[in-house]
Amino acid sequence: MPTIPDPAAILGAVTMDIEAVQAALREDGLDGWLLYDFHGSNPIARTLAGLGGGGKLTTRRWYYLVPAAGEPLALVHRIEQDVLAHLPGRRRLYAGRAQLEAGLAELAGGGGRLAMEYSPDGAIPYISRVDAGTVEAVRRLGAAVVSSGDLVQRFEAVWSADALATHRAASASLYRIKDRAFALVAERMATGAPVNELEVQQAMVGWFEQEGLVSDSAPVVAAQEHSGNPHYLPTPASSRAIGRDEIVLLDLWGKRDAAGAVYADITWVGYTGAHVPAEEAAVFRAAREARDAAVARVRDAVRAGRELRGWEVDRAAREVIDGAGFGARFVHRTGHSLGQEVHGNGVHMDDYETHDDRRLLPGTGFTIEPGIYLERFGVRTEINMHVGPREATVTGPLQAALLTLGTGGESGVAASRSYGVT
Repeated sequence: MPTIPDPAAILGAVTMDIEAVQAALREDGLDGWLLYDFHGSNPIARTLAGLGGGGKLTTRRWYYLVPAAGEPLALVHRIEQDVLAHLPGRRRLYAGRAQLEAGLAELAGGGGRLAMEYSPDGAIPYISRVDAGTVEAVRRLGAAVVSSGDLVQRFEAVWSADALATHRAASASLYRIKDRAFALVAERMATGAPVNELEVQQAMVGWFEQEGLVSDSAPVVAAQEHSGNPHYLPTPASSRAIGRDEIVLLDLWGKRDAAGAVYADITWVGYTGAHVPAEEAAVFRAAREARDAAVARVRDAVRAGRELRGWEVDRAAREVIDGAGFGARFVHRTGHSLGQEVHGNGVHMDDYETHDDRRLLPGTGFTIEPGIYLERFGVRTEINMHVGPREATVTGPLQAALLTLGTGGESGVAASRSYGVT
């Protein structure tokens, strides 16, 4: 397993832990890490350089080279010469393009293998932050540009103990909100009062505020055919009533409203009848078994100390759904990285949309969320995992079967709160 530094020493810090970065470079056989940004084009570099919170004017190109050994070197414009002054190492100033080219030659002219926020063929867009022209310029100077994907995980996607605590708190809040939403639907089914997707969604938005959660979007509340659209969101124009004997899918994500907090993201599915039909039950069972196969793949690898890559986790889930005959209906990756953004910069569980060959590193968190989407309805079961040094844990309950929301009264509410951990 690679050495994982304490992310609290790097993220949001005033001074980068250069020794930790250099140790990681040597461990990975790299000669340096060249950070580059223009006008916010590379949020990863900005975060690592301590510029993520703003506060400094950065309208010109800047570069910061951390070599595997020796003193770092910054290249910054004369009118913004203090932009990286908080970081250790020498600074070289430029103004005209000739000075820029000379400075870049000093940074990259020594050749060797330099990591940048680059992904071969643009395969992993979360890492592809440096434009092709800049990569060409660095290569023309004799350096071999390689992806910084696993370095980014170590220094931007690894959670501190405090971050993990914020994730667990957010997860607990999401489960409470999920319970309240299903209870609302169950109550309306019992009384016969109308309810629609938008009403449930907006109630959940209010509960987010009560729980102290923030998010980049309101939750997904999708009934019946809308649940077959993976990213459906109800609006005043699109929202439909939730009727009896229908699938209701809830997808909700959020984080604590605090600096450094990381997201949790879950999806659960209910049925507004007393008895789940055979087809709906079979489709959910296939998704559940795919989820559990992916979880087992992660747990087994971590316990054995075996290197595991994101594409392998996706493959574990996809093989189950393929075997159940629903392969063409599983139209997205199995999971994504979680961070201070809901789609983080760490490894994704993906051998479908991309071939993510980054390693699952200790301290990282991600979703497992296989789904099957038919014309009449769709299902998805989403949980979160965190990789520890020797164990990988699921950070919340797992849904074992579709929740029945149409049994009426107290039994319907109780059904919406039964987790059924597998």
